[in-house]
Amino acid sequence: MARETTRRGIAPRENGTQPRVRTGLPPKQGLYDPWFEKDACGVGFVVHVKGHPSHRIVQQGLEILRNLTHRGACGCEPNTGDGAGLLIQIPHEFFRQEAGKAGFDLPAAGQYAVGMAYLPKDPAEQRACEDAFAAIAADEGQPVIGWRTVPTDNSMIGETALASEPAVRQVFLRRAPDVADD
Repeated sequence: MARETTRRGIAPRENGTQPRVRTGLPPKQGLYDPWFEKDACGVGFVVHVKGHPSHRIVQQGLEILRNLTHRGACGCEPNTGDGAGLLIQIPHEFFRQEAGKAGFDLPAAGQYAVGMAYLPKDPAEQRACEDAFAAIAADEGQPVIGWRTVPTDNSMIGETALASEPAVRQVFLRRAPDVADD
């Protein structure tokens, strides 16, 4: 039985009391001083108010990323970043074609999910990770439909990033029948 949650989505304790919700920074104490806290994150949003996908929105999103290079999340090599990116709608037609190239078929739009996986480059380790993921997904009622290797171009990344570059894969999961549209 699921426990009820408060407006903030926090479940009460078993004894019925509400847990304390910490907001803001802790007070200055010992060697800690909140004055030294820095937040370098930046966020930008570009949307079509009616939800229509377009390449123009992607181009504008990339422009936002270019304009956020000042935010400081770097390894101090000019060509090693922090992995910032874009969240977009699922491009069903594109993925349908790519899935066919990878040897599997996708269900109708809205009947699957796509996940990004950053895996070890060693093929045996990569397979072990994929198998473990598939087992957990199946236990959750959302079986893996297939995997796709994402084409990447590492010709411009720095030494630090290159030394730890993962294999970039996409996993496609079948939507469980009990998953709501919202």
